[in-house]
Amino acid sequence: MSKRQAQVWAGTDAGKGHHWAAVVDEVGATLWSKKIYNDETAILTALGEILDLADEVHWAVDISGTSSALLPALLAAHGQQAVYVPGRTVNRMSSAYRGEAKTDARDAYVIAETARHRRDFATIDVPAQLAADLSLLTAHRSDLVADRVRMINRLRDVLTGVFPALERAFDYSARKGALVLLTGCRTPAAIRRRGRARLTAWLAGRGVRNTDVVAATALEAAQAQQTALPGEDVAAQIVADLATQLLALDDRLKRIDKQLGEAFRSHPQAEIIESLPGMGPILGAEFIVAAGDLAAYADAGHLASAAGLVPVPRDSGRRTGNLHRPKRYSRRLRRVFYLSAQTSMMREGPNRDFYLKKRGEGLKHVQAVIALACRRAGVLRALLRDNRLFTPAPPVAPTA
Repeated sequence: MSKRQAQVWAGTDAGKGHHWAAVVDEVGATLWSKKIYNDETAILTALGEILDLADEVHWAVDISGTSSALLPALLAAHGQQAVYVPGRTVNRMSSAYRGEAKTDARDAYVIAETARHRRDFATIDVPAQLAADLSLLTAHRSDLVADRVRMINRLRDVLTGVFPALERAFDYSARKGALVLLTGCRTPAAIRRRGRARLTAWLAGRGVRNTDVVAATALEAAQAQQTALPGEDVAAQIVADLATQLLALDDRLKRIDKQLGEAFRSHPQAEIIESLPGMGPILGAEFIVAAGDLAAYADAGHLASAAGLVPVPRDSGRRTGNLHRPKRYSRRLRRVFYLSAQTSMMREGPNRDFYLKKRGEGLKHVQAVIALACRRAGVLRALLRDNRLFTPAPPVAPTA
């Protein structure tokens, strides 16, 4: 039986089916290394064995997503907390150790050793119920939006092959009436046979707005093409199927948006987040999920840096002042600040004034939007810190 240690470091190479954990002591010697199946009983058994090795265990995991969700939850239930060691860091650190082997056991050892040498990794917090709900809803919505974009691109591609005039006639990403049209008429001959009056009535019966405009546009496209192209019948079936799926997907997105908005507005600081121009319930929910606990950011600069809105220096010797775009940052957080900044600068107010000021200084559009996003990150953090709503005029400092 080995002597009980004062402290050890446990690195876990996480996976969907199983994890591999390795424990090292203060000099880097391996004390424990085993495969752990991703179920509660196996994890609790390994947890008990590792906790028996030392008075204090420092845990580190290389994945903080759904595949390792059970592990941090069980650690938190037993008073333990893990840090997140990014995969890029593990990959770089692997080259510092002897050998070229790539195994789960070696990766777990490297994770443990990395956590032993570095103390600045972010902790993995088990989300509260509201945060978990928002995380699942925003991720699901992103998947549905990606599916919608893919199906629209596929629909346009198929339609171009048999009826290019109709493909050019509508914006299928924004016109519900165009999709409804495709569920009933997809070929030039079918549209011409139905005629304008009957087509208008058919669209009106299915709740389409501006039926006269949609019918006239479709009939004009049909009159421009008198030739039936090879594969037209099969292509028409595919287009109809894609249009039906898109209409159903739009209904699902509406339900998800409603559910997401209700969940977001149950957050205690939802009103503050929404008060910032450009931040609605969707981006607000994504901000809560991506930012996590704001206490982890010492100041506004740390929040902007986490979002990749602050340039990083790349100096060497006498070469100084070289600023570059960062590579390691939260893409999700950057997206929230960028999209909200781009929305806010379209309307009159301090956001647009700041954007135009940066354009006047010679910055390009993207650079000016990033500068605005960086400024808004500081404003949002200050609002949440002070628990107050956004106002166009700066708050009056209290007199002494």
